[in-house]
Amino acid sequence: MIKYICIVVASEMTVKAFLKEQIIALSRQYDVTLIVNTRQTDFAGKNGLPVKVIPVAIERAINPLADVRALYRLVCIFRQHHFDLIHSVTPKAGLLAMLAGKMAAVRFRIHTFTGQVWATRHGFSRMVLKTMDRLLVSSATHLLADSFSQKQFLIDQGVAAEEKLSVLADGSISGVDIDRFRPDAVVRSEVRRELGISDDAVLLLFLGRLNCDKGVLDLAAAFANVAAQSAHLHLLLVGPDEGGLKDEVKAIAATFTNCLHFINYTDRPESCFAAADIFCLPSYREGFGSVIIEAAACGVPAIGSRIYGVSDAIRDGETGLLFEAGSVDELSGAIERMASDPGQRRAMGEAALQRARSHFPTKRLVQAWLDYYDGLL
Repeated sequence: MIKYICIVVASEMTVKAFLKEQIIALSRQYDVTLIVNTRQTDFAGKNGLPVKVIPVAIERAINPLADVRALYRLVCIFRQHHFDLIHSVTPKAGLLAMLAGKMAAVRFRIHTFTGQVWATRHGFSRMVLKTMDRLLVSSATHLLADSFSQKQFLIDQGVAAEEKLSVLADGSISGVDIDRFRPDAVVRSEVRRELGISDDAVLLLFLGRLNCDKGVLDLAAAFANVAAQSAHLHLLLVGPDEGGLKDEVKAIAATFTNCLHFINYTDRPESCFAAADIFCLPSYREGFGSVIIEAAACGVPAIGSRIYGVSDAIRDGETGLLFEAGSVDELSGAIERMASDPGQRRAMGEAALQRARSHFPTKRLVQAWLDYYDGLL
C-alpha cells in the first residue's frame, strides 16, 4: 500500500535551500504533500517539485492569534488527509505540526532540529522558548538533530531523551551538492575582478544573515585588527542585513573600507566560495553550519566558533580552526594565522574538500532520509 507523508516548513527558502532533493527522492516512493508558508500559486511547479503543496500561514515570529489559526488549519488538514507520517523542519513549524499531528493522531511525527533559538537567550525569554521546544518534543514520536553535538546539547539541557534523538549519516540536514560547489579558478577570477580584489589578495568570506547571533560584529573587529598588520586582507560579507548591522560594521572597520565588501543577495553562493581563501562563521548558535561544508566543497578552509554544530563541521587544525565564541582576540589570531600561511590554507582546504566529498554529499544525506523513512514505514 502507498504511504502518505507530509513535510511541514515555515518558509519557502527552507525548501529551496535544504529540502528540495529529499522531497524529490521521497516522491518516487511515497505520496508526498508539502505544507509551506507561500503565496505562490504554483510553488511546486516553479521549483521542480512533483508533490502537492498546501499553503499555510506559519509565521516565523511568535504571534498567538496567527499561531492558533495555523494550528487549527494543520489539525484540519491532517485529519482530512490521514497521513501516515508528518515531518517538520524549523522551530515554529515544528511546534505547530507536532501539536497538530498529535491532536489528529498521526502515527509517525518527526521533527528535525537545526539549532535552538534559546541557546543565546537569557531569563524569561530563554525559559519560554525552551518550554516550547519541550512541548514540541513531547508531541513528536521521533526526533532528528542535524549534528551529533546538537543532539548532546539537547540531552544535556534536559529537552529530549537520548533514545528519541537520531542523527542521519554524519550530520547536516541536506549535505552539499558537490557538482555545484567545487573549486573553480575561472569563477574565482571573475568574482574578484567584479569586486576589485586582486588575485594575490587574501579574501575572508562570511555568508549568511547579518545579525548579532552570527557574530558579525566580532568578525568586523577581528578583521580590523588583522588588516592593520596585513594590507592584502579583504573581507566580503554576503547576505541580508537582518540585524541592521551594515553601518556598524563599516564604522568598526572604517580605516579599511577599501578592503570591505558587501553583497546583499546572491543566488550563486558557490561563486562566492570559489572566490574566497578563508571562510569564517563566528556564530553564537548553529545546528550544524552547512555553509562550512559548502565552503569545504570549494576547497576553502574555515574558521568557526567552538560551539555545538560548528564543531561538527570543522575538524580543528585539520580542515580549519576553532576559537572561543565571542573572543575577538582568538578570532583575530586565527585569521592572522591562516591569512599569513598560504601553505596551511592549501593543506586545510584540501583536507576540507576531501571530507566534504566523502562525508557530506547530498546523495548520501538523501539516501539516509529514505532509509530512515523505510525503517519506520
